[in-house]
Amino acid sequence: MDTSQNKDQVVELKNRFNQFIETLEAVEPENTDIQDIDRLITLLDELEEQMDSYKK
Repeated sequence: MDTSQNKDQVVELKNRFNQFIETLEAVEPENTDIQDIDRLITLLDELEEQMDSYKK
């Protein structure tokens, strides 16, 4: 894997993580239900899977 590809992967992960943070900040605790929490957990799982795939 070349340096350019690694850099692109890092940028992609940063963008997805920033999207997750924005989503998390938009959540209102008083109005959050289980589906919202499950969605956030799913997003984190996807980020972790993507990061692990880049390590290989």
